Amino acid sequence: MAHSGSSQVCEAREVFHVLLEISRLLNTGLDPETLSICIQLCERGTSPEALANVVNEIRREVTAISRGDEKQDKYYS
Repeated sequence: MAHSGSSQVCEAREVFHVLLEISRLLNTGLDPETLSICIQLCERGTSPEALANVVNEIRREVTAISRGDEKQDKYYS
């Protein structure tokens, strides 16, 4: 039985590494930790499309905030 458990862990790791490589090939920009969180959310029933929309929205917000910081830096310089 222990062999079965360790076999499942090895399979899960292998699947994760394949998904990580696909993520990299598609230039998603997801690091391993973020990809792992996304996978866990999908496994718990989160819609992948909705999750992708949220990730894209967060990226847009971060970019907008970063640009705002750059503008403020220029203003205060």
